[in-house]
Amino acid sequence: GAGALGAGEWWVRRAAAGRGTALSAAPWLPLAAGIGLGAQAAAAAPYGAAALFLTFLKIGSVLYGSGYVLLAFLRGDFVERLGWITEQQLLDAVAVGQVTPGPVFTTATFIGYVVGGLPGAVLATVAIFLPSFVFVALLSRLLPLVGESGAARSALDWINAASLGLMAAVAYQLARASIFDPFTMAALAIAAAVVLGTRINAAWPVLAGGVAGALYRLAASGW
Repeated sequence: GAGALGAGEWWVRRAAAGRGTALSAAPWLPLAAGIGLGAQAAAAAPYGAAALFLTFLKIGSVLYGSGYVLLAFLRGDFVERLGWITEQQLLDAVAVGQVTPGPVFTTATFIGYVVGGLPGAVLATVAIFLPSFVFVALLSRLLPLVGESGAARSALDWINAASLGLMAAVAYQLARASIFDPFTMAALAIAAAVVLGTRINAAWPVLAGGVAGALYRLAASGW
């Protein structure tokens, strides 16, 4: 949706320039950032290997922006639409994806294992990475054409804004499930300060938060 709006906005600006009228895209970019924030919850669906594979294949085919946009797709499909995992399990999957080697996409492997065991983990991993091999082969020929197209560049600008909107929305939704007492608020503030103030790998604050949480729970239970 954002890509279509961006391409249309470029054509409108081009037409306005032909009439000598200035038109800026900046006031409209927040609209792109707000696209996709109205997901509706649905009743839980029965687990199926084919549904798992096709869902991750779809996500791998349309995911754009960064690995962190993946969280919005996972929440929309596996928490709200299918009901196969909970908000807490999604948070656990995010943490596993952060502390294990490799891209954030390994979150898909964890979710596949949670819902379908080892076969589910394999299916999820293959499905989410498979489209990238096709796209790399295609984009090697298409990228020069995209660089020459003003409409394509405008569409990508709007898609970037929409991706940021998705990340912001899912961050808010996950924060509601994970920030619930002074300890978790302090962990959020410290991790944010460390990541914003240094160049430390994000895995270290996640690991430190896990250790601190375990010690806090042990202390609260009287060791």
